[in-house]
Amino acid sequence: MVQPVAALGVAMVTVSGCVWYLPALVDLRAGADRPDSRRTAAASCLSGWGTTGVIALLLLLVEMWWAPVAAAVTGAAVTAGLRGRAVVQRRRETRQAAHDWAELRADPRPVGTGRARHVVAVLLACGLCTAATMAALEQAVAGERGAASWALAVAPTGIVALSVALAVTYAGLAGRRAGPRGYRRP
Repeated sequence: MVQPVAALGVAMVTVSGCVWYLPALVDLRAGADRPDSRRTAAASCLSGWGTTGVIALLLLLVEMWWAPVAAAVTGAAVTAGLRGRAVVQRRRETRQAAHDWAELRADPRPVGTGRARHVVAVLLACGLCTAATMAALEQAVAGERGAASWALAVAPTGIVALSVALAVTYAGLAGRRAGPRGYRRP
């Protein structure tokens, strides 16, 4: 009479354990959507609860105690082994994630945002200021010499063109030093 009562008790505990083994089953069915450590932990949970179900059946079907005890010991060993493997995998995944994040944070600042931007702005500003000064001088000289002074008329345009060419060249060289998408090459 003791074994059927024990079988009923173990079966009830197994049925009430659905709050653990049903989410574990969902994790296993999700496949590659879940990390390896989580799937291994789910397999551990299912093996433990499966062991209790097997123990309940053995208590009902077999009259000797050694069969349920052997099933319990075997199931506990498998469950502990799977759980240990899940812990090792989780540590490995955590280290890998930390390494990946550290690699992403290595140098988040693009190369071209600092000095290159300022040099290009200074080149353009100097060219424009020089061109404005030349235009003012042209107006002052044009009143004395007349309109025949073509060199002073072309000078502001040439100065602006030269400063734009220097700025574009410098920006191109700064872009080549940077890697793809403007970030430093390792």
